[in-house]
Amino acid sequence: MDSTVDPSQPPPSRYVAQKRRDWNTFLQYLKNHKPPLTLGRCSGAHVIEFMKYLDQFGKTKVHVAGCPCFGQSNPSAPCACQLRQAWGSLDALIGRLRAAYEENGGRPESNPFGAKAVRIYLREVRETQAKARGIPYEKKKRKRPSTAKADAGSSHGGGGNDVGDDC
Repeated sequence: MDSTVDPSQPPPSRYVAQKRRDWNTFLQYLKNHKPPLTLGRCSGAHVIEFMKYLDQFGKTKVHVAGCPCFGQSNPSAPCACQLRQAWGSLDALIGRLRAAYEENGGRPESNPFGAKAVRIYLREVRETQAKARGIPYEKKKRKRPSTAKADAGSSHGGGGNDVGDDC
């Protein structure tokens, strides 16, 4: 069977396409790892190592404690602090990889993307980045289903920060 796109099938959603790219990137990372790793031998520690590897491609400046910009949400001067992956990007990535792992035959109880160490690492990244920017992280409150029904009939436009928004 060739790998051309089947015209009778709708194209994959952005989420599905991104999940596939993320999965292939992670598999390539395992292949290039020294020594190479198999998916079956992958642990939460390897997932954390992968996230740290991705920091080199990040676009979010994270100020260190000694930086004059540390704790400022809008620093007035440039600094030499490194660019990192944003917490939200890492959190979304792990969510997609966690789903892809199980879709590719992995058992939920052995999913390295759901390991406690990964959750702890993500929490530390979130807290560190919030402190570096001087902005405390506050979890968004979910809307109750009864409220969502009432809002569904309203005629006002979007503007919220819904899942899938790029801003």
